[in-house]
Amino acid sequence: QVRLTESGGGSVQAGGSLRLSCAASGTTSSRYCMGWFRQAPGKAREVVARLWSDGDTTYQSSVKGRFATSKDNAKNILYLQMNSLKPEDTAMYYCAADIRLCSATSDLYLQFPDVPWGQGTQVTVSS
Repeated sequence: QVRLTESGGGSVQAGGSLRLSCAASGTTSSRYCMGWFRQAPGKAREVVARLWSDGDTTYQSSVKGRFATSKDNAKNILYLQMNSLKPEDTAMYYCAADIRLCSATSDLYLQFPDVPWGQGTQVTVSS
């Protein structure tokens, strides 16, 4: 069973940076897909970034050029480096790890009842 634990959130001013971490346990396949979602108050959860096991990444257009996701395979930790943060980046950030993440749309992925989620980590950006 996959277990995900996010950390690294906090409060920063606009223009600042944060690095989120997601420790994953229970994942053993060399072929995987991991990524990050976020959910702002009153809004739907949305995908921010995806990382395929071959190194390919995709990003939501609003974060492209500012956010970067990577993985330390030895430690099995997924990272999200967030630079030039904006108030609209304020949200709870969640890690995701399931092969379907890289083949399904965000809306479809959110409908799967058996995908693992962590507790999330809060990011607050003030202007």
